[in-house]
Amino acid sequence: MRNLEQERSAAPLVEIDHLSFAYGKGQRLALDDVTLTVHHGDFLGIIGESGAGKTTLGHCMNGVVPHYFKGDYYGSVKVNGEDVFDLQITDIARVLGTVGQDVDGQMVAAVVEDELLYGLENFGVPAAEIESRLVRSLSEVGIADLRHREIATLSGGQKQKVALAALLALRPCAVLLDEPTAELDPQSSVQVFDLLRALNERGVTVVVIEQKVMLLAEYARRLVVMDQGSVALSGSVDEVFSQVDRMVALGVNCPRVSLLTYELGRRGVECGGVSRTVEEAALRIEEVLA
Repeated sequence: MRNLEQERSAAPLVEIDHLSFAYGKGQRLALDDVTLTVHHGDFLGIIGESGAGKTTLGHCMNGVVPHYFKGDYYGSVKVNGEDVFDLQITDIARVLGTVGQDVDGQMVAAVVEDELLYGLENFGVPAAEIESRLVRSLSEVGIADLRHREIATLSGGQKQKVALAALLALRPCAVLLDEPTAELDPQSSVQVFDLLRALNERGVTVVVIEQKVMLLAEYARRLVVMDQGSVALSGSVDEVFSQVDRMVALGVNCPRVSLLTYELGRRGVECGGVSRTVEEAALRIEEVLA
């Protein structure tokens, strides 16, 4: 078995080179000539309107495509320099752990504790480490009190946190989350992103597919905007947000504060560029007024 974790310093985490994919012959391309690199330590956000190819892109990163979903596949995807075709999906998961949209479909146990134990035992974590990992991951996500609860009794948001805790217990060097806050209230959403930021600051690579653009923009370092299976925009958060008109045309739900500061700039009121947060906009506008 290849030890991808030992190879992490030798290559980018994920290299996608001219990737095109359709789920079946004659179907339209879900991904169309995508080239993208995810480096170790990145905090990358992937956005775009529904059907833009975001989830399929995530499936290609973690090996679900082509190992589970077959289709017309062109180009290449490499994880730490190894083509996903040459790797087992479990090998990829040791490096790039995933929490998908269908949280219920990921659950394999009836009780929260057993859900975490399943992954720890199947990945061969030493018995002496299991309890500490379990306790720490539940605490990190803020659900220590749910340890002995039946999963069927949990809310959608609680299940999302259980899935994230199970992932963190395995200590992957990167995490991929597909709309992790879809079932969460605003406060819980911020808690999840605070946790992701803390993980990223500890060296964990974070890739998030998310619809809450304003929240994502506060935490991510880079953004990719997908449109009809292609990368329409890519760069730092400031670089992407400087093209608000393009984002709107692509169907991205831009924060209103970004639209406001963009429109002010377009009308000749220079306030330091497009703002991502209300606080940032307030400071810039105060400077202009002063």
